[in-house]
Amino acid sequence: MIQKIAVIGAGTMGHAIAGCFALYGYPVSLYERFEEVRRTCKEKIKKQYQFLHEEGVLEASKINEALDRIITYAELKPAVVDADYVIEAVPERLDLKQELFANLIEFCSADTIIASNTSSIAFSDLTAKMEAKDKARTMVCHWYNPAHLIPLVELSFFGNMPEETYQEVEALYRSIEKRPAKVLKDIPGLLANRIQQGVAREVFSLMQMGAADPKDIDTALKYGPAFRYATTGQLEVADFGGIDIWCTVGDNLLAVMDRTAEASPLLREKVKEGKLGFKTGEGFFAYPEDQKQEIQNEFNKRLLQQLQVSRKY
Repeated sequence: MIQKIAVIGAGTMGHAIAGCFALYGYPVSLYERFEEVRRTCKEKIKKQYQFLHEEGVLEASKINEALDRIITYAELKPAVVDADYVIEAVPERLDLKQELFANLIEFCSADTIIASNTSSIAFSDLTAKMEAKDKARTMVCHWYNPAHLIPLVELSFFGNMPEETYQEVEALYRSIEKRPAKVLKDIPGLLANRIQQGVAREVFSLMQMGAADPKDIDTALKYGPAFRYATTGQLEVADFGGIDIWCTVGDNLLAVMDRTAEASPLLREKVKEGKLGFKTGEGFFAYPEDQKQEIQNEFNKRLLQQLQVSRKY
């Protein structure tokens, strides 16, 4: 049974992953090699907890209790030596992750389950240098950002591990109210990112052809397809709409829709202009510096409201 958690990397995803486990009673060891990131990560987790409290979904007394369950480490070995489950959230570099996994195999017990949060590095590449016995306790557990609000976790089941090991990890995630999706093929992007990129490609294409203003394109998505997708999957939508209808509409539309195999030129132009979105103050929309916190909070409130609704389904 998984009881002790170790998280490797306290950056954007790592600190939030640690915060999720701690909130549900798990002791968490959080390793971060960079002192500044390590020093500030618990304050970032605290702010996420405080947001949940302000929105009425977390009791104030739970905040410090959860924070006390997180211990930060500057050295890898003491952080993982007694862990039952380890998940890494370090930068997406194959050499870095392979080196890390080699160290984890050396430092952890033979029963420790070792996971990667990657969605862009093939599992076969990640484990290429491992022995079969070590591959049998290794998997991908991909979280979505922001980790404390998005319930999806994609869990790999690629034939390398026993079913009972997979079930143990799935039970772990259900215990913290995540929604696991079991991925059977080692494919780039896993499930959700591929689906998301398919939608995004057509959205960017509509922008490029001048079909509508950015706000109206987002309105069409939010209050049309995404409105259903919030509680209904695409395959269920097809069943309710009629598979014959979907077949006909597909024949009519797919031939005239975007089929490019690379990122939209519109995105490249934005990157060239330094308009990278929220973090730079402008992307497709403007984010004035004096309003950024308010905009971020409003964005997170929408996700939180959707999270609360999704728990009913």
